Amino acid sequence: MRAVRSVAWADEGVALDIVGGLKYAGWERTALGMGVRMSRLPWPRDVLDERSALVPVPLSTVRERERGFNQSACLACAIAPRWSIPVWQRALVRTRATPSQTRLTPADRLRNVAGAFSVPPAAREVLVGAHVILVDDVVTTAATLNACAAALMAGGARIVSYVTFARARTERDRR
Repeated sequence: MRAVRSVAWADEGVALDIVGGLKYAGWERTALGMGVRMSRLPWPRDVLDERSALVPVPLSTVRERERGFNQSACLACAIAPRWSIPVWQRALVRTRATPSQTRLTPADRLRNVAGAFSVPPAAREVLVGAHVILVDDVVTTAATLNACAAALMAGGARIVSYVTFARARTERDRR
């Protein structure tokens, strides 16, 4: 069975300001509070019963070096103890650096992240049959989350669910 579920915490401007502070102003410590809020989201009983691990969306090596941390990994590490599941930081890798998605159209976002993620051979054994929760800070079109989920499914995951802190509005929302 293959299923993808998406859950987002907030779509208000304040949430996006917090995400911006985390990503671009170095507010790394805010990830703890964000993760606590994310951990309180309601989930269907089957997800609660079978989730295996959290998998943060990976950054490129260059972007992580510039930022000093991966905000998705910080969020996953804040959620993990509250859900009593591990964080699999090496289950998914970014195979190439991609430009920021912030100013791209939905079609350009899809092209930008196509093939940008993979599961390393060492992670396949633990991933096979697992229900993983993919963690990211914000979702707009879900292009990044969907590209990550495709790589995780190709690597053996049975189910990939999503959790994000915020949802950015798109042009379609504004109409």
